[in-house]
Amino acid sequence: MSSTPVQKSNKRKYMLEKLSGRVFLLCALLSVLSLLLIIGFVFIKGINPFVVEGYSFIDFLFGNDWVPSEDQFGIFPMIVASIYATIGALIIGVPIGLFTAIFLAEIAPKRLAKIISPAVQLLAGIPSVLYGVFGLAVIVPFLQDTLGLAKGQSLFTVILVLAIMMLPTVVTVSETALRAVPKTYREGSLALGVSQIGTIFKVVVPAAKSGILTAVVLGMGRAIGETMAVILVAGNSLIIPTSLTDSIRPLTTNIALEMGYAAGVHQEMLFATGIVLFSFILILNFVLAKISAKGGH
Repeated sequence: MSSTPVQKSNKRKYMLEKLSGRVFLLCALLSVLSLLLIIGFVFIKGINPFVVEGYSFIDFLFGNDWVPSEDQFGIFPMIVASIYATIGALIIGVPIGLFTAIFLAEIAPKRLAKIISPAVQLLAGIPSVLYGVFGLAVIVPFLQDTLGLAKGQSLFTVILVLAIMMLPTVVTVSETALRAVPKTYREGSLALGVSQIGTIFKVVVPAAKSGILTAVVLGMGRAIGETMAVILVAGNSLIIPTSLTDSIRPLTTNIALEMGYAAGVHQEMLFATGIVLFSFILILNFVLAKISAKGGH
């Protein structure tokens, strides 16, 4: 008995759905495989000096001297520089980003918000190197003239550039979280006689706390992992910074500057530096997952 047109159509749809499911599964497996290959390659190369060559991982983490020609590989000044730069960028970038998001989501007229929001999002599309060029051409000379510095490439310059770079992430994610707060929250607060500003900071912002914290963590990840812009404005000094005007060399900069010519143990130590950097990102992702989980309850 021959199949009817309806049966043939249903069979075709079933086969198409089955094929689509397998294509999606293949894409997911490729994504996971790519991640595992990258992690595996970096970790295998990075742990080799400590497992095979006998270098001390403690000395690597807490050593102050990075002189590959003398087999000295200490990254503690770079770790401190990365942490200082990230924290400084958060201190400046998060309040500005949050207040901008509040303005766009709660206060600004719709016409103005439609102009500012795309402009802020456009910042995310600017190549990182252009931020570095801007910092080198504008911020560095400004700090040299204003503070009377011999060299404007410093920790403070890095902080300012990273703060600008994290703004699109903080603003966009925070604005989305604020707009997701139900209108009934605002209406109830206003009905009780609370002012608009009071409603924003006592009702809306706490209700959007999970999304705002997610924005902060994502912004922090952008700051820790940035390379090209930092290379141009950091100054490349292997010292533990004691003031905002000191030149620094963060972890990402160290890898980018030396990987092109490194070989042997030197190259493997750069991969080990990548493991430390990856650990920071992993911790951030873990924190982000915890924040998201709490927000879902």
